[in-house]
Amino acid sequence: QVQLVESGGGLVQPGGSLRLSCAASGFTLDSYGISWFRHAPGMERVGVSCISSSDGSTYYTDSVKGRFTISSDSARSTVYLQMNDLKPEDTAAYYCAAEEVSTLPRRATAQSMHIMMRFGAWGQGTQVTVSS
Repeated sequence: QVQLVESGGGLVQPGGSLRLSCAASGFTLDSYGISWFRHAPGMERVGVSCISSSDGSTYYTDSVKGRFTISSDSARSTVYLQMNDLKPEDTAAYYCAAEEVSTLPRRATAQSMHIMMRFGAWGQGTQVTVSS
């Protein structure tokens, strides 16, 4: 059974950093792509970043490029989202999702996140609040 558990959220001042973790069980990261999404109150859930297990490529939505970094540690079965230079508009509940690599593009793309949003397995989320 695919299970995902997010952690690492919290309250941080603008300009600060957080590292989110997505701990996976029931499958190996080598066989699944992972995406991070966020959901702010009154807004739609949106894709933030994804990583491909096929070629290790990564994809970021424009608003986080240069500030967020996604990485995968297969030995720990954990995917991380390092978030630097956080802004108030980054405030949201953050979720990770997983989908079998066979259903995803080889390279990490916006389409990868779209597929995972529709069909992937989800964690319970972790709250990130950026405020002074």
